[in-house]
Amino acid sequence: MRRGLRRCVTIQLGKYGLWRGWPGLDAQIAAEVEALGYGAIWIGGSPRGDLKIAESLLAATERIVVATSIVNMWSTPASEVGPSYRRLAEAYPDRFLLGVGIGHPEAVKEYRKPYATMVEYLDALDAEKVPRHGRALAALGPRALRLSADRTWGTLPYLTTPEHTRQAREALGPGPLVAPEQKVVVDTDAQRARSIGRPVVATPYLKLRNYTSNLLRLGWTEDDIADDGSDALIDALVAHGDAATVAGRLAAHLDAGADHVAVQVLTADNASPLPALRELSAALHLR
Repeated sequence: MRRGLRRCVTIQLGKYGLWRGWPGLDAQIAAEVEALGYGAIWIGGSPRGDLKIAESLLAATERIVVATSIVNMWSTPASEVGPSYRRLAEAYPDRFLLGVGIGHPEAVKEYRKPYATMVEYLDALDAEKVPRHGRALAALGPRALRLSADRTWGTLPYLTTPEHTRQAREALGPGPLVAPEQKVVVDTDAQRARSIGRPVVATPYLKLRNYTSNLLRLGWTEDDIADDGSDALIDALVAHGDAATVAGRLAAHLDAGADHVAVQVLTADNASPLPALRELSAALHLR
């Protein structure tokens, strides 16, 4: 059972963090998430290369790590994000992690040679003096996972299960970071929880080739993926139940080899995630 990070890495993520799209993040949420004992805030939804949203969250907090999940390689040149990284790394030492990724082919007309593009982008980050330990790569398949270990601190898998975490750890060995995202709904009514989680999973992710291919590699079937996802698939991708039950599902990633879990709280009508995060903080014994 893994709990620590490599000694050469000075960024300390802790065991659990918040994953949330950048439009839903602000100084108030950041300050409370830090006070609740979470170790990181993951900025989702392809934040802009100027990283001003990350800067505002760092300025509003004292200790918590802020990370991108992810800066999109197709839309944000390394020459743009590199100076932004250096600005934040200098102002907030050991508190910013640059997560980058290739996105998915359906969103980009010129989606060509994705693996070569990732290599070229990491080369460009080298030229921009973004250190290997200061960046991580969104990766799902075996080849991209290996690249994440060879060229970055590690991987940020999205829309996965503890089984994928186990496979990623076995493939990468004991050194690299494995920090999966896990969607959760803190609600004991399974039908209501699925009604909240299914739309988020089905659109767009069950219509995107890189995610569906990964689910098929994990043993899910085309029938599971069809019609917005079987109950079994939705339950695997969106942990639900009371806070203690959800905490157990999150801990399963750590037991499978993760160093850290990025928790994406889903709520009805886009309500604040803070009530659920408070319950989970207590269940996870973060304070």
